[in-house]
Amino acid sequence: MALVVDLFWSFRSPYSYLATPRLVALAERFEVDLRFRVVLPIAIRCPEFFRSVHPLWPLYLLRDTMRVAEWLGLPFAWPRPDPVVQDYATRTVAAEQPYIHRLTRLGALAAERGYGLRFADQVSRLLWGGTEGWDRGTHLAEAVARAGGDLAEMDGVVAREAARLDAVIAANQTALETAGHWGVPTMVFAGEPFFGQDRIELLVWRLRQHGLRERRG
Repeated sequence: MALVVDLFWSFRSPYSYLATPRLVALAERFEVDLRFRVVLPIAIRCPEFFRSVHPLWPLYLLRDTMRVAEWLGLPFAWPRPDPVVQDYATRTVAAEQPYIHRLTRLGALAAERGYGLRFADQVSRLLWGGTEGWDRGTHLAEAVARAGGDLAEMDGVVAREAARLDAVIAANQTALETAGHWGVPTMVFAGEPFFGQDRIELLVWRLRQHGLRERRG
C-alpha cells in the first residue's frame, strides 16, 4: 500500500515551483500517494503579511530562489503577469485578482480529477519558467493539456462551481494550519509537517522509516 503525503502548494510560491519536479520524481519512483492540496497564497490569505516582514526579506527571497533554481538547473523568472496583483512599492494587494483565483480553482479541480500534481508541474513551469504573457494566447491551454486536462472545459466547470471549489480550497488551508504550518510548500505525512523545498530529503528519510518502497516495473 502506498504511503500517503498531503502536499500543500500555491501558484504564487516560487519555492512550490522549485520543489515540484523533485516531488514528481518522488511519486514516480516510489510507492507514495502525493495528494495535491492547493491553497491561496499568503498575500491573499493575509494581505498585511508583506507590510509586516523585514524590508530585506523580498530581496533575499529573490536572491535565494534564483540561486536554488540555478542549483537545480531550472529556468526561473518572476511571473509576468504576477499571479497576484500587488503594488511592489507599497506592497499593497489589489482588491481585484483576475489570475490567482482562477488558477487556484483550476488546481483544485485538477486534484479532484487525479492529475493535480501534473497540473501543478506544468502550469508552474509556465508561470515561473520565463514565459512572458503566460495568460495570453494558447500558453495556458497547452500547459493544461500536457497535464491531461482541457482548459476550456475546466474553465466552464470553474465558472459554474466556483463556490464549491472555494470551499475545497478553504478546507485545504484549514488542514494546512491544523497540521502545524501556514506556508508552502508543506508536505504532511502521518500528521508531521515538512515545510519547504529543502525538506524533501528529510521527508524521504521519514518515509523510509515507514517502509517506503520503489515502484516495480
